[in-house]
Amino acid sequence: MSRIAENYRQLAERLAECARRNGRAPDEVKLVGVTKYVGFEQTQELVEAGCRHLGESRPQQLCDKAEQARQLAAEPPLHWHLIGHLQRNKARRVLQWADWIHSADSARLLEALSRLTVELGQTPAPGERDRRPRLLLEVNISGDAAKHGFAPGDLRDTLLSLDGTPLRIVGLMGMASGEGGVARARRDFASLRALRDELVDDCPAGVSLHELSMGMSGDWEQAVAEGATLIRVGSALFEDAE
Repeated sequence: MSRIAENYRQLAERLAECARRNGRAPDEVKLVGVTKYVGFEQTQELVEAGCRHLGESRPQQLCDKAEQARQLAAEPPLHWHLIGHLQRNKARRVLQWADWIHSADSARLLEALSRLTVELGQTPAPGERDRRPRLLLEVNISGDAAKHGFAPGDLRDTLLSLDGTPLRIVGLMGMASGEGGVARARRDFASLRALRDELVDDCPAGVSLHELSMGMSGDWEQAVAEGATLIRVGSALFEDAE
């Protein structure tokens, strides 16, 4: 077994145990393997180990790797997640490759994605399979000026503005503060979950806040404890891999 495969196996076991310890079913939490620091060969090793959700921070890298990955006979199929900032001029190509976008972080980006969704014909007709990426609204839960995302206090108005949107909004994403360690991270994650719980009944038709993308290699256990449904882990999967 390769080092990457062993890392993935161990992390999947830890994730399942962490979920159970917090009164949750293991399949409630998806592990997104973040491949932004590795090439396609190591990404392929991760796929062969069983990882089916893959994350990239840069739109170009996501599109290039997703295109390369068409050669892999992965079953169940792969799902590509854009977890980093998306500029509007990169959105058209991303919509053709990403299955999830975690970083819908502004009204202007949502407007651009909405126009492109209609233009590209991704709004499903009755009876058609939904081909639109699942979108998560990024919230700046730490208040860090260097981070992207909606201010928590602006989120209610943002949700109301999405009435009738062609977009597939499914939840929220947040990053913990870089300071304060895991205790601060857990408080940040708890704040995002509480905000979701507060706003869930304000969602217009077709918009959901079921998904919570929280937690990375150093704080994913705290995120799972606070209700994360997606964790984004990179460095822990490729530790000690050649």
